[in-house]
Amino acid sequence: MTSHEERNRLSWNAATTAHNAQKGDQVAFFRGGGSTLFPEEVALLGDVNGRSLLHLQCNSGQDSLSLARLGARVTGVDISDEAIRFATELSRDTAIPARFERAEVVAWMEETEDRFDIVFASYGVLWWLPDLDAWARGAARVLRSGGRFVLVEFHPVALAFDEAGRPVDDYFATGPVETPEGVGDYVGRSGEGLGATVPAVQPFVNPNPSVGFQWGLGQVVTTLARAGLTIDSLKEYPYLNGWRRFDQIEERAGRRMHLPGQPALPLMFALAATKPPLVSPSPKP
Repeated sequence: MTSHEERNRLSWNAATTAHNAQKGDQVAFFRGGGSTLFPEEVALLGDVNGRSLLHLQCNSGQDSLSLARLGARVTGVDISDEAIRFATELSRDTAIPARFERAEVVAWMEETEDRFDIVFASYGVLWWLPDLDAWARGAARVLRSGGRFVLVEFHPVALAFDEAGRPVDDYFATGPVETPEGVGDYVGRSGEGLGATVPAVQPFVNPNPSVGFQWGLGQVVTTLARAGLTIDSLKEYPYLNGWRRFDQIEERAGRRMHLPGQPALPLMFALAATKPPLVSPSPKP
């Protein structure tokens, strides 16, 4: 594991504990039929019942278990020990079956012999990838022929502004971005938009810095195509699902966060792709 991966693992371990402490009784939430999925990913994934699904960077497994509740045979992979511990216990305590693996996701995809009908990733995953090409190749490798790749992600345009809505980062910047304050309490900041129902006893301060990597939309599409996936659809949205990214935000129906009083900007995007089926060689005459 590289130094930045180790820093991010520690930073996520600390943040994950704080995030889940604010989400109340999640076992009761799932036992009561709760789901953390948004309509965008449900529509793109389609019918997952009976299909094998790999959830990349699955965090604490809430979306993974929501997909398992729909009938998917789910494997979730994440770098955070605390996230995987929580996900495994939540699966056990809710009796929703899913398998969770603690690993750096690219290395895991390069090594596994498992193959999946669907590979899924969502909401804040690309920022943590130092090698987008390796991630895309891994996703293509573990997909079965004819399998489906689905990504729902915050738009890189939204990440170029700070919380006050001021442009602070070059959209086309390359290289690592050091974050001394580490992974923050975006769950507490977003409140019920991301499932926080219990106020934090005190403001969360992460003792572990983190490092991220910015990728433009063109880079994402090109990299997935270069990995051998056929892009089926790409859609941009003028809102964020759940996340209060900016100070001036307006929550509308469905926990959709809009920037009011200005021309709409792309704040989120969704992409679906397919691994082309194998073509058998024509028989010789």
